[in-house]
Amino acid sequence: MCLICDRINMIKNGTNPYFVKELKTGYVVIGDNQHFKGYTLFLYKHHETTTELFHLNRQERALFMEEMTLVAQAVSKAFNAEKINYELLGMGDAHLHWHIFPRRTGDIGDYGNHGKGPVWWYPMEKMYSDDNRPSPVELEDLKKRLLCELEKLL
Repeated sequence: MCLICDRINMIKNGTNPYFVKELKTGYVVIGDNQHFKGYTLFLYKHHETTTELFHLNRQERALFMEEMTLVAQAVSKAFNAEKINYELLGMGDAHLHWHIFPRRTGDIGDYGNHGKGPVWWYPMEKMYSDDNRPSPVELEDLKKRLLCELEKLL
């Protein structure tokens, strides 16, 4: 089983502390590490052989994309983003999932092109450092803020 399927099973069992909301096609979760405050993931509900957007039928793909867009809008509003970065990768975890990064000026320091550029120009060891894990109180605040904005949009 993949890591994302494990996380979804935790949601279903009520043991995933990062879970925010279930939508029709996926689950909204706060990212484990919060260098980019408000970093959120949108996990597609099904895995099986569905590892690419083009594996979804047109209607399911349109709904998945629409819901991801609503999640991104809620992230932007909840965390005062200047810009949103989106990633749908999958070489690490082939399960369809979106990374939604709220961006702000200066959030990658002097890395990249004089502090400008994609999130992956910031060193991974810093981005995923345990120092960037939210405390239980911070996590609850992040979830509450995001859920509030999601509820306004849904």
